[in-house]
Amino acid sequence: MNQSIINDYQQRAQAAQSEFTKYEKLANQYSLLRLVVFGLIVVSIYFAVIYNNIFIFLGGLVVLGFVFAWLVSKQSGFEKLKQYYKDLNRVTENEISVITTRANLYDNGSAFSDDKHFYTADLDIFGNLSLFQMLNRAATFAGRSRLAAWLSKPSVKYVILERQEAVQEIGTKNTWKLDNQARLLFAIKEPVNHLEQLITYLHYPLNLKGEAWLSKYAKIAPWLLLTAIILSGYYYPAKILAVLIGFANMSIVFSKAMYIQKTDLIAGKIGQTLGNYAGVFEKIEQENWHADYNNKLADTIKNDGTSARIKELSTLINKLNYHLNIYVGFFLNLFLLWDIRQIIAIENWKRNNRQNLEKAFNVITEFEALMSLSSLYINNPEWAFPQIADGEGYTLVAQQIAHPLINPEQAVKNDYALHDTFKIDIITGSNMAGKSTFLRTIGINTVLALCGAPVCAESMEVSVITMVSYMRIKDSLNESTSTFKAELDRLQMLLAAVESDEKIFFLIDEMLRGTNSVDKYLGSKAVIEQLINKKGVGLVATHDLQIAHLEQKYPDYIRNFYFDIQVSDGEMLFDYKIKNGECKTFNASMLLKRIGIEIEA
Repeated sequence: MNQSIINDYQQRAQAAQSEFTKYEKLANQYSLLRLVVFGLIVVSIYFAVIYNNIFIFLGGLVVLGFVFAWLVSKQSGFEKLKQYYKDLNRVTENEISVITTRANLYDNGSAFSDDKHFYTADLDIFGNLSLFQMLNRAATFAGRSRLAAWLSKPSVKYVILERQEAVQEIGTKNTWKLDNQARLLFAIKEPVNHLEQLITYLHYPLNLKGEAWLSKYAKIAPWLLLTAIILSGYYYPAKILAVLIGFANMSIVFSKAMYIQKTDLIAGKIGQTLGNYAGVFEKIEQENWHADYNNKLADTIKNDGTSARIKELSTLINKLNYHLNIYVGFFLNLFLLWDIRQIIAIENWKRNNRQNLEKAFNVITEFEALMSLSSLYINNPEWAFPQIADGEGYTLVAQQIAHPLINPEQAVKNDYALHDTFKIDIITGSNMAGKSTFLRTIGINTVLALCGAPVCAESMEVSVITMVSYMRIKDSLNESTSTFKAELDRLQMLLAAVESDEKIFFLIDEMLRGTNSVDKYLGSKAVIEQLINKKGVGLVATHDLQIAHLEQKYPDYIRNFYFDIQVSDGEMLFDYKIKNGECKTFNASMLLKRIGIEIEA
């Protein structure tokens, strides 16, 4: 565990907490000042009525109104900063939790679990205490889906190399990464389809009747009313005119209430959301990128000025939300036909800017997945980025490889080498000696390697391969499937996959457990021989020593490895280190003896 990294996060978290406290105090102070100013506005209206003086009303409304609006703006800014630093503190402390306890505030990916997938269920890719839970930093559902897709299928070589470069660059920009995680944290609470709803809304026209003349009238209406109010101080008929204009303005607003409500129903809820996304777009655009992958993504939005466009829409929607304050909304609509102005402005924005928005939000999706992978690089600087091998044969070479989900202080590292060839490696060994963990170690690190992430190893070289696992075979009452039937289905899938054009690398842990020992051996032997005929490549872990004897029949194709135990003073000692050859020591009888079951010699 790298204490210097934890110390860095602790300092960052403390700094964020201090800023949060500062802006919380400022927001509270300005909230109190707003209340005072609003009270003064009420007092000015009272004296205007008492003294029948329109100028007291106008003076109080204009001067204090501007002060009130300024205070609202300042408090809103403080509230945003307060929330930002609160979220920054959360995502920073979360990094400490992931390193120390594997707890993660982000989604664990259980929605992407699939027992019938080639390998994700057997290798703990999704769900509780999974690889996804360890590395996910995507707040949006789209970002999580992109990351899940990367982990569910190997990428082609050039994409893997591009992602490696991108992940390494983001890894040197941890301040930028945490900043954007904080800006996107709000999306964790959003419905999974909120981005789709947003895109749909931006493509859906309002069709406001009379939009052309309403747009023109809204521009002159405040001047008409203001002129009438000023003249009413000198000419009584002007008072009636002012009342009529005010009444007309409110009537127009009420007549378009259906359109205002329709806009408010969707747009009114996304103003702040768009503002958050605008901030993320801006940070991506402004960052100085060197990696080609990151540059391409940034250029997609930079060339369109996406952050400025999204910020403009967010501002328009937030202005529409001013009517949520009944008093402010009344005066704004009375003088400015405020709601009419804003829905027209929003519609104009949609007509002029809705193109390429899906592409823009896809950039955030990609960066969320890249930031997730970069978290491994930042938090585990001793991990290595693998080389991607070419060649017709299979390459999977690793030095000091360990399982990334096991505590580093407890994980045992091993070496493994398969150089541009076609081999099936048989791994025998005692119960609990480490066979299954080794298979999962090779598998899960290969998943990381082929999506562009660093691996839990000193070094690694691997071909672009597609893994198929046969490990946790389960029966199913719902599907009326016995364990043996489930095993046959999995074998059928494996054999069909090996016949495909893809490079299939299989991980088999104890074949045909659901049948008797004779059929188990004969069936396992037949499967391995068929895999040899199909030029299959992979690892087979078994307790059955007879399977290891296949090396004598196929010396150019089969290799034997084993995990063993040492017995000292009646105690079993496991070193969890892989060795060449067949296992000679087994421990089932000793384990049974411990629980009171004696086996005859």
